[in-house]
Amino acid sequence: MSDDRLAALRAEVRAWLSEHLAGRFEPLRWRGHAGDGDALPELRKEWERELAGGGWTCPGWPAEWGGRGLSVAEQVAFQEEYARAGGPGRIGHIGEGLIGPTLIEFGTPAQQQRFLPAIRAGTEFWCQGYSEPQAGSDLANVRTRARREDATGDWLVHGQKVWTSLAHLSDWIFVLARSEEGSTGRHGLIFLLLALDQPGIEIRPIRQIGGGAEFNSVFFDGARARAEHVVGAAGEGWRIATALLGFERGISTLGQQMAFAQELDLVCRIARENGAARSPELRQRIARAWAGLRAMRYLAMRALCDDASREGRLARLGYKYHWSNWHRDLGRLAMDVLGPDGNVVDGDPRRERLRRLFLFSRADTIYGGTSEIQLNLIAEQGLGMPREPRGDRS
Repeated sequence: MSDDRLAALRAEVRAWLSEHLAGRFEPLRWRGHAGDGDALPELRKEWERELAGGGWTCPGWPAEWGGRGLSVAEQVAFQEEYARAGGPGRIGHIGEGLIGPTLIEFGTPAQQQRFLPAIRAGTEFWCQGYSEPQAGSDLANVRTRARREDATGDWLVHGQKVWTSLAHLSDWIFVLARSEEGSTGRHGLIFLLLALDQPGIEIRPIRQIGGGAEFNSVFFDGARARAEHVVGAAGEGWRIATALLGFERGISTLGQQMAFAQELDLVCRIARENGAARSPELRQRIARAWAGLRAMRYLAMRALCDDASREGRLARLGYKYHWSNWHRDLGRLAMDVLGPDGNVVDGDPRRERLRRLFLFSRADTIYGGTSEIQLNLIAEQGLGMPREPRGDRS
């Protein structure tokens, strides 16, 4: 990929966002990200359709499914420019970045025809049904049950999922469940697609410390997944689910980093304005944050490479642990730079943004795989150390 072509793409993205992320969409700038995920939902759904009209949803998808077929470098450029412009959090992220690529790789032609165009058009939205009260980071411990109905071949689902991002704004959910009675660990699992607007599904919001409710508990009491909405086959759920998690650690992480960089820039501006930058201790922490962000970019780029070396594998395994701890520390730094002003609630958008950063980043080292689980993965899969005793669930 030539530098000139990337520069031209970046200029195209900047120009389009300058024209379209304006007017009625102007209030969306910087909104809808982690800790603010339920902000302005209807306007953000309109924004998804606006993006689709400009050809900016699913840019890395193959052209046959409405994407632009952008290379990794081009997708990175798009994500970075989107974040730099203050693009809002994507309600369509789960569909575009997770279930869409999964269906492209593992779905039947009928599933692809049914679901991919609506994801691309920004007209159907998805959430992820993985975590449970007893199976957060330990995905192999899921207990939600799916039993086949002999008369129809459909699957009836019973159980609970928790921490389900934007379930209250979504149309569909993909669910990992147990299809074999008595199965344990990675065995006997099934990957199902369920419409949320049906009897047998109840969505309850979870109020967060920052005041938002972007997460939910989802309860299933005989909810129906149609026979044609099984991805793979019964018993193959673990393979499909872990492949999907590989897409989760994909291109969008570079856009996430651009958002992190802008948060750090805001912290620095406020430190200069209020005199906090005169503190040697705070200056040192800001310098460490800057260096950590550069290391994060290196790790992400290494993880995106098709690198089977030990170092490449360690980069992929260590990325989540690095960014989540870095971001949590940035939230602490933000509050220390604000000082007593951090406790003032007066509608100031900069203070509110850093306050949301601090409150939500406390959860960064928990969701998406706790730091303890990530360290186990690094030790066992990356460094070849002995496995921690886990009982007989393998």
